Amino acid sequence: MENEMITLCNEKREHIGVATRAEIHKKGYWHETFHCWFLSNNEGKVFLYLQIRSDQKKDYPNLLDITAAGHILADESIHDGIREVKEELGIDLAIDDVVSLGVFQDCITTNAIIDKEFGNVFLYARNHIDFSQFHLQQDEVSGIVKTPITDFEQLIAGHIEEILVEGFKINQHGKKSSISTMINKHSIVPHEQSYFENVLFAMKKHV
Repeated sequence: MENEMITLCNEKREHIGVATRAEIHKKGYWHETFHCWFLSNNEGKVFLYLQIRSDQKKDYPNLLDITAAGHILADESIHDGIREVKEELGIDLAIDDVVSLGVFQDCITTNAIIDKEFGNVFLYARNHIDFSQFHLQQDEVSGIVKTPITDFEQLIAGHIEEILVEGFKINQHGKKSSISTMINKHSIVPHEQSYFENVLFAMKKHV
């Protein structure tokens, strides 16, 4: 995975070359990624779905993140990124099943990586999304939870400190169990505040 070849971008999103994923994160090059958020609207109550990153992940193990996301390889188009949904979640979607919310910059800097993304964000919205639909790639994703989008928005804005999430998690033996727990902002991958705000604003137009 660290040797995957990815297209480099400048700050204007112009493609300027190709490098490995490891080099991109080491040197902090801008690059294209694919993000797909799931929403369900059940009788007027809108739920946002989050993945639980596997404890085997090098970066941010066990934290909550975008429903499905990944890097766009150098030989792929943006729309090819829809494969991430099948790979991570086991749900086979076509690009026509999702709606583009736009492209949002998202930069995360830690001691280990400088991750500068042009996040191509898509929305999969349905009246009902059942947890039984998910068949997870367990070395990538260990569970799925949902929370009311209004609660998530309040958490991100700092108006409340905790929210309830409910869903399921798969243990190391492959057994699925239901979970219901309180989480805070530290439970979530630290995407830029502006990224969350822009994505949530764009989602509202489709709810």
